[in-house]
Amino acid sequence: MFDTILWLPVCAGATGLGLVLSFLAWRRRGATAGIRGVAWSLLPMAAFLTGAHALIWGIVASVVGFVTGLVAGIINPFVWAGVGLAGLALVLYVVSGVMRKRGVGGATPKQPKQAKVKSGVKTGETPAALAAPAPQAVNPSPAPAKGRTKDDDFSDIEEILKRRGIG
Repeated sequence: MFDTILWLPVCAGATGLGLVLSFLAWRRRGATAGIRGVAWSLLPMAAFLTGAHALIWGIVASVVGFVTGLVAGIINPFVWAGVGLAGLALVLYVVSGVMRKRGVGGATPKQPKQAKVKSGVKTGETPAALAAPAPQAVNPSPAPAKGRTKDDDFSDIEEILKRRGIG
């Protein structure tokens, strides 16, 4: 009962203050900002009515307890080792994200597994019929035709089509 008496005015006051600020935002910045403010303002009362306020309070109290314990253990070498490891983990995570974005250090593509053939071929050997075809030499781009001028609008397109074997 004491919990309800304590939390009802806190949540109702936070919702009321948020609604007033949402009204002011609506007038200054438009309906979008006002409606978004109303949405955020209704959350404290919704948390109270669903009982989630106890969960939120427990999380906040745990975080505050963790931070005060961290500050209180400032001369403890284990605390500094943990902070250093957390920092190293953060740096490695950021570096891996940059590497992924640039396409560096990715896994090499694996070759597809060969099908097992029982007709006289040992497991692991590849019969000539299943072997990958030999790579073909790529023809260098042909020399430009002699009759072309620089003013010809389609010369580049024609060259690309001929390289692809079209036309």
